[in-house]
Formats: sequence, C-alpha cells, structure tokens
Amino acid sequence: MTPNGKIYSRKRLGTSANEQRKVAQAIKRARSMALLPYTSGTL
Repeated sequence: MTPNGKIYSRKRLGTSANEQRKVAQAIKRARSMALLPYTSGTL
C-alpha cells in the first residue's frame, strides 16, 4: 500500500493477476475490520 492508503498496481508489486486480486481482497477485508485505514490522515 502507498502511504496514502492506496493499493499498489500489479506492475509495482510484481504479482500475477490472481495474486493481485487476493492482495486487494485481503486489504479490503482488513479495512472493513478496521485493521487498516481507508485513507491516511495526512491527505
């Protein structure tokens, strides 16, 4: 994730499409459980 809370692209992470979907789902799940912020407080 970027410092602003965005998910990095596949090219930046070097993951396959399937892995990127899993990463995105895990981040979204963590956000919904309030383990990660939706955005950083520095925007």
